[in-house]
Amino acid sequence: MKIKEWSIDERPRERVISQGVESVSSAELLAILIGSGTANESSVDLIRRILSENGNSLRALSTLSREELVKYNGIGPAKAVTIQAAMELGKRLMRETHSGREAVTTAKDMYDYFRTHILDLPHEECHMLMLDIKNRIIGHKLVSRGGITESSVDIRLVLRSALIAGATSIVLCHNHPSGVPTPSKADDLLTRKLQEACNIMQIRMLDHVILGSDNYYSYYESGKL
Repeated sequence: MKIKEWSIDERPRERVISQGVESVSSAELLAILIGSGTANESSVDLIRRILSENGNSLRALSTLSREELVKYNGIGPAKAVTIQAAMELGKRLMRETHSGREAVTTAKDMYDYFRTHILDLPHEECHMLMLDIKNRIIGHKLVSRGGITESSVDIRLVLRSALIAGATSIVLCHNHPSGVPTPSKADDLLTRKLQEACNIMQIRMLDHVILGSDNYYSYYESGKL
């Protein structure tokens, strides 16, 4: 049944108007955005089906590429872009919320900052935060992008970026696409070499945080920095 055939008090858009945006489900919100379903499926049922096939998880939905989305009957290129735009706006809202923090002082702060950037990527990326003397963020730089299992970090480029920015300390962070944040031998080696190089340049390496699916590993909290 098409949404226009529903009773008025059941229609998502009308409920938002009368009861507020909090009154509708995530599927209904996305259905409002894509506008229509198919001849046999309302936009709400279409989105519910897509969410169901992705663990009823908005985060899982946000990882789908445009090519993956258009494989669903009823989702064309325009609707796929609309869904991706909605997911990206959610991530940017979280980034904006965290960007106002006075300082980054704990591994949890770093996890919260980085998770909207790299948490659900299908490949490994390593990023660096550059901080001033009060641990306030003065720069954020992607330092390497790799494959499924690893990325290569050039320590010279990391230090060069920190020096140009005038940073007094840095934080390194990378994701594990496997979802398991346990450090590898290569991670340990990189951390040790970068710490040694930072000590020579009188730049503090505050932490190296590895992001997993819903948790993280901190070299500082583990006593390795």
